Amino acid sequence: MKPLMTTEVPPQRFNVLGVGVHALDAETTRSILRTAIKRHRKGYVCFTSVHGIMEAQRDRELAEVYRNALLVAPDGMPLVWVGRKLGHASVQRVAGPEMMLEIMSAAEFRGCRHFLCGGDYGMAEELRDALLLRIPELNIVGTFTPPFRPMTVKEEQEFIETVYRAKADVVWVGMSAPKQEKFMARYLPLLDTTLMLGVGAAFLFHTGRIDDSPQWVKHAGLQWLHRLLQEPFRLWKRYLFNNPRFLFLVALQLLGPSRSRMEQPAQARQS
Repeated sequence: MKPLMTTEVPPQRFNVLGVGVHALDAETTRSILRTAIKRHRKGYVCFTSVHGIMEAQRDRELAEVYRNALLVAPDGMPLVWVGRKLGHASVQRVAGPEMMLEIMSAAEFRGCRHFLCGGDYGMAEELRDALLLRIPELNIVGTFTPPFRPMTVKEEQEFIETVYRAKADVVWVGMSAPKQEKFMARYLPLLDTTLMLGVGAAFLFHTGRIDDSPQWVKHAGLQWLHRLLQEPFRLWKRYLFNNPRFLFLVALQLLGPSRSRMEQPAQARQS
């Protein structure tokens, strides 16, 4: 399948409850990121699901983070279905954990320097070891585990200096939404790196701490149920309240005079 766009033109966004989600497929996403690294074009990437969209309804800071992202990828079939309903027939699901492995194992990213940031204490190092067993030629140049609370000035400086010494091209951020999105927006301007990619549960999946969903479950839009069965006490409120409200609001949007195309942020129009 041909990419939906060239890397020279900012990808078109479609409106999901006021959040501009980019009309992407995996090949186009890889092409955009490869070009960004080659040209040292800084940006952060949000792999967004229903949870992120609903958080943005009540969090104006998060909505602004999405607006200024290099890419907001549809990580979940409900967003893909909305995109197709709005006329983007070729849009596909682009999931953070899967894209992480695709980029790390792809020949065109072979010289890329990767940095892992996030997870519980020791998880980034555990992930590094698991990835190197899977992809021996991978170049992971550093790890960092930020505290769950806001970092102190000393901790921030340690993080900035660690990334600087590592000379990382890509910082992979594994936190829960919306923490990781705000983390990337805050720290990317301070870091000597090109890209930050928020991949959420990738740290858990690729270390084997929780099981990823089978492909048929993902394509059926039921990954949330698979996650809920594994982490019911942590996730039940998220899915109980977010999913029905999302369906209701999207139905209102699709039935009303809403726009399918989102205005590009100024930085995207100029790139």
